[in-house]
Amino acid sequence: MQPSKDVMRLLDLMAALRDRQTGCPWDVEQTFETIKPYTVEEAYEVADAIERNDMDDLKDELGDLLFQVVFHAQMASELGEFSFGDVVEAVMTKMIRRHPHVFARSDVATPQAVKLQWDEIKATEKRERAERRERRGIVETGGHGHLGSVARSQPALTEALKLQQRAAKVGFDWSEAEPILDKIEEEIGELREALRSGKSDKISDELGDLIFALVNIGRHVDADPEQALRGTNAKFRRRFRHIEKSLEQEGGKLAEAGLERMEALWQAAKALERQ
Repeated sequence: MQPSKDVMRLLDLMAALRDRQTGCPWDVEQTFETIKPYTVEEAYEVADAIERNDMDDLKDELGDLLFQVVFHAQMASELGEFSFGDVVEAVMTKMIRRHPHVFARSDVATPQAVKLQWDEIKATEKRERAERRERRGIVETGGHGHLGSVARSQPALTEALKLQQRAAKVGFDWSEAEPILDKIEEEIGELREALRSGKSDKISDELGDLIFALVNIGRHVDADPEQALRGTNAKFRRRFRHIEKSLEQEGGKLAEAGLERMEALWQAAKALERQ
């Protein structure tokens, strides 16, 4: 089999990998559950390539993510549930329905009006999907009520942000960012008390409350908490690498340097960044 730009050849490749007689033993034994972590990982790698503005990597990572879609569709097809073509048709149907101002008659002309129309159409779709799931006896991922549309299956930071955004739509929200700082200080105090108690479940509970409050202030100042944390992670990598390189130049080792020496090198890395 030769590489091709034809998506049908990709589907053929996937079918060949899953062939129980002549396919790859690893691919054959995979299930939706075993492949799921790879799907999530590939989505994050796409985001990483975008953040690095690496178009060559982005091309590869988008291919890896597409392969995940094809993998899931192939397994569903084997079960007689749906095919890759059904996936394509479903997303096209959804996009056409959500863009009546493009594909049908609609007087929507501004970005704000488009967003409002999009939300209304999505709300209708969610009600219809909930009814279909109920008929099939499938439990809603997010539960019921006003927050029921927020899925529990996404990363916790993202879920927290979406829960707050959803609650804010009905007025359950701070009017400004400043009072949230007081809430953060309150949560820090409660975390201190939990630490003194030594009870791990209480510590975990209060830590979660503190993180939730931090997500909230990020939302109020338009700083996405996931992206903010990724930026801090990158900064931590840079500064820690400075510690490593400095110790290597001195002929030392990380495990033998000690916290005081490493902290001094950390501060030096911070000073260099400021310059």
